[in-house]
Amino acid sequence: MLYYAVVFFVIALIAGVLGFGGIAGAAAGIAKILFFVFLILFVVSLIMGRRVKV
Repeated sequence: MLYYAVVFFVIALIAGVLGFGGIAGAAAGIAKILFFVFLILFVVSLIMGRRVKV
């Protein structure tokens, strides 16, 4: 998921440099959403992995 966030971020950068503002904004928004979903899943997996299994 982090890979896709980086891909959309690169797309946003390239589109911004080329002057495609709408596409750049949309790609940046998607990248931001994917990054936060990745962070939430990462924290949840850390918490679940630390639980002591009985």
